[in-house]
Amino acid sequence: MPTLRRKAFAYVTHDDRLLVFSHPHAPEAGIQVPAGTVKPGEPPEEAVMREAVEETGLAGLKLAGYLGEARQDMSDFGLDEIHHRTFYHLRCESDPPERWQHHETDPSDDSAEPILFEFFWAHLPRGVPELIAGHDEMIPKLIEHLRLTE
Repeated sequence: MPTLRRKAFAYVTHDDRLLVFSHPHAPEAGIQVPAGTVKPGEPPEEAVMREAVEETGLAGLKLAGYLGEARQDMSDFGLDEIHHRTFYHLRCESDPPERWQHHETDPSDDSAEPILFEFFWAHLPRGVPELIAGHDEMIPKLIEHLRLTE
């Protein structure tokens, strides 16, 4: 029986752009959005804010809305896990750089070394590169949410 893991996903936007990242030392990890494991007893809306700040190093993030939930079977990626994912829209209200690198210092997989991420902004809706493992599942909901809140 696969292990069920609760995950919180952050679609961070700045104007008409979505924040995505790659792993410079592990390109096979694909392009992703900030996300991470929800700790026991932690509300997912708190987890998404914590994970977004830990992974990106950005200040000025504001929770803008809930987008939905989905399940992802991770067996195609060598994991005997099902991820129950909760997706949120976060707005970056600071003036972020166009591209930067940041080390996640508290990775959820308990690896000893900090993980280096390289962040960049992708223009919505057509400039978003292909995202790995269902990270793009709620982008249509994000675009709808952006239209409703403009």
